[in-house]
Amino acid sequence: MAQLFAIAASQAGPAHSFMLGEALLAAAARLGHDLKLRVVSSFGTQEGFSAEELAQAQAVILAADAGSGIDRGALPADKLLEVAPEAVFRDAGEVVQQALARLGMAAAGPVAQAAAEPLRIVAITSCPTGVAHTFMAAEALEQGAKALGHRIHVETQGSVGAQNALTAQAIAEADLVLIAADTQVDRARFAGKRLYSASTKAAIHDAAALIGKARAEAAPWQAASATAAAPAGAQKASASGPYKHLMTGVSFMLPFVVAGGLLIALAFALGGIYVYDDAHQGTIGWSLFQVGAKAAFALMVPALAGYIAFSIADRPGIAPGMVGGMLAGTVGAGFLGGIAAGFIAGYAVKWLNQWIRLPRGLEGLKPVLLLPLLGSAIVGLLMLMVIGHPVAAAMTALTEFLKGMQSSSAVLLGIVLGAMMAADMGGPINKAAYVFSTSLIASGVATPMAAAMAAGMVPPLGIALACRLFASRFSAEEREASKAAAVLGLAFITEGAIPYVARDPLRVIPACVLGAATAGALSMWWGVALQAPHGGVFVLAIPNAVNHVLLYGAAIVAGTVVTALALGLFKKKIAA
Repeated sequence: MAQLFAIAASQAGPAHSFMLGEALLAAAARLGHDLKLRVVSSFGTQEGFSAEELAQAQAVILAADAGSGIDRGALPADKLLEVAPEAVFRDAGEVVQQALARLGMAAAGPVAQAAAEPLRIVAITSCPTGVAHTFMAAEALEQGAKALGHRIHVETQGSVGAQNALTAQAIAEADLVLIAADTQVDRARFAGKRLYSASTKAAIHDAAALIGKARAEAAPWQAASATAAAPAGAQKASASGPYKHLMTGVSFMLPFVVAGGLLIALAFALGGIYVYDDAHQGTIGWSLFQVGAKAAFALMVPALAGYIAFSIADRPGIAPGMVGGMLAGTVGAGFLGGIAAGFIAGYAVKWLNQWIRLPRGLEGLKPVLLLPLLGSAIVGLLMLMVIGHPVAAAMTALTEFLKGMQSSSAVLLGIVLGAMMAADMGGPINKAAYVFSTSLIASGVATPMAAAMAAGMVPPLGIALACRLFASRFSAEEREASKAAAVLGLAFITEGAIPYVARDPLRVIPACVLGAATAGALSMWWGVALQAPHGGVFVLAIPNAVNHVLLYGAAIVAGTVVTALALGLFKKKIAA
């Protein structure tokens, strides 16, 4: 174990300096070495090491900006490794490795042990929309496993279904199962295998550390029985709260919203705004409207409720959840009723599974007969007799309020939705705004969806523009990566901004929020309505998917320019 010393100082301020220090401490601990840290709390004032302490150091890491005011003359030149803060944020482990390399040492902790004993790992990644986080987490896990010397096979459960699917042989030969998902993943095929579960964010942030933690903490996965699909909560590798259950429902609901919204837009393009009238019956436009509005949209709320229940209670929860979701639509409770039905069905089935005890020979009746039957009865009666009509009244009031919004209140909603979309780049705040917006499309309120998508496109687009306008504020690597960020932004993948946020959150996030709020406000002010919940600029080519195409484009451009100018103002030039 090496004795490392580090000094962290960033011109971005004390918070940035402390983040630098924490990154170095975590990296050193992960590599099995001791690191003593000093953080410069304000420039020119250093809580330094004493001469005696520096004499004990085997290596000293100075992570500081050029103008940070650190007295480098007081540090031992033969032990000193000086790096920019960006290098630490990019890969703190590599910085520590560089310091060790000066000593002729290699990582002696868990990483070295992991490399000496390679594992065969199978993994699954999944996020609510099945687009960005799913594949970013998969790539991070592959790179992390490669760095540690492990073999890994990652199945991505994205918006187009499972890709690179795990085979029965791969699962049988695996030493470890790692699930990095923000939605519920069926674990029945992993019975008896050592399993560890985490979020996609954990994999993206530090895949190597996650693999090490999984290796140390994974526990054998056991289903409740060979046929009963609902495991006890204590057997889960990690807790999954209401947010994860809701996001699972949303991920299964989105295809119905996308298909229904675009089919309705096509129907209007072919048959006009009154294509649904009986006068058009039998035409292609009328038929497409029936498929989109009466079929795809009709299944949206049942799918939401059914898979919320599935996330809570596994497969026995699907039928009660969908029954409750269908009844929510029948009584007019909309997506609010669907959410309530999903949670009621899920927790009711989970409770029934825990409390109903049958002889071993009859245990197989629970998931196929008793749980769906009793769960459907409970949620159905509650929806019809207790909560359905009050929730329907609340949904009607919300819909009428949104439809009747005047320009000032609409702009305020656009600002709030826009700021939420850029606040955490695909995290819980972003998803809350997105779920709110998508759920209102079926109620005939499509303006929040337009504001949310415009705002979600702005962060990566604004960063890409800033890399062109203010090249001196970004490294060569960041400028090159901005091309990919621009494409992701055009496709409404807000996560394209994450690498820039990770390196400089205190400057990048406020700039992105300003631009996104601008785009959201303008979209709502101009009354732009969007019938599709995803697709970015590519959906604009579909007739009637957006009612004011030019104004919508102007809102996105305005938000992009605001973010780019804010970044030019907030970020400092990088020393050549």
